[in-house]
Amino acid sequence: MILLQAAQAAAKPETVGLGSLILSGGWLMIPLALLSAITIFIFFERFWIIRQASGKMDASFMAKIRDLVYEGKIEQAVQYCRSRRSPVARMIEKGVMNIGRPKADIRAAIENVANLEVSRLESGLPFLATTAGGAPMIGFLGTVLGMVQAFMDMAAAGGSVDLSILASGMYTAMITTVGGLVVGIPAYFGYNFLVARIEKLVFQMEANTIAFMDIVTAKEQQLTVGSGQHFGGGR
Repeated sequence: MILLQAAQAAAKPETVGLGSLILSGGWLMIPLALLSAITIFIFFERFWIIRQASGKMDASFMAKIRDLVYEGKIEQAVQYCRSRRSPVARMIEKGVMNIGRPKADIRAAIENVANLEVSRLESGLPFLATTAGGAPMIGFLGTVLGMVQAFMDMAAAGGSVDLSILASGMYTAMITTVGGLVVGIPAYFGYNFLVARIEKLVFQMEANTIAFMDIVTAKEQQLTVGSGQHFGGGR
């Protein structure tokens, strides 16, 4: 009975914890862990920034700007834009400040601000793209190093090759591959998700630019008609 229990205990597979598996991946798991932590931080930080930028606009914004511009209250329109604190508001603010100049200059000023705003929104995204491609490559490097270690252990063992001798190298090879994919795949999807959100915001910025230029055109026509009536009345 005692011998049977001892045999069953010896035959029972040894369970390996997650921490032990990660440590078996070797030193390459350290840069993968750092990449993972930075990727998570950048994703949620950018997601919050982009969400804030997208959520501060409403349908009444351009209507309010139109009314203020038509009434000639340029300074109030500028202050209203500054109170909104959003990329679209800062872009329209620049356009309002340039009212009276040629329309080409107004559009160029708006586009310059828009480019700066998009650049701020995209801050950190290149790191996500690099991680999406680089983390699997680090995992592949671990695979190669693990196989090299396994063959070196096999050569050192001579003719008596045991699977336990190869286990260390194989662990390194497989775990670093899995680690690289676990870090790279979420970074890839996270990058594309944020890019899609930014593109949606850029479309909104372009639509507001067109709406503002229509306001400028209508304002110029209003001034032209007013000037014509003034001179007509003088005659």
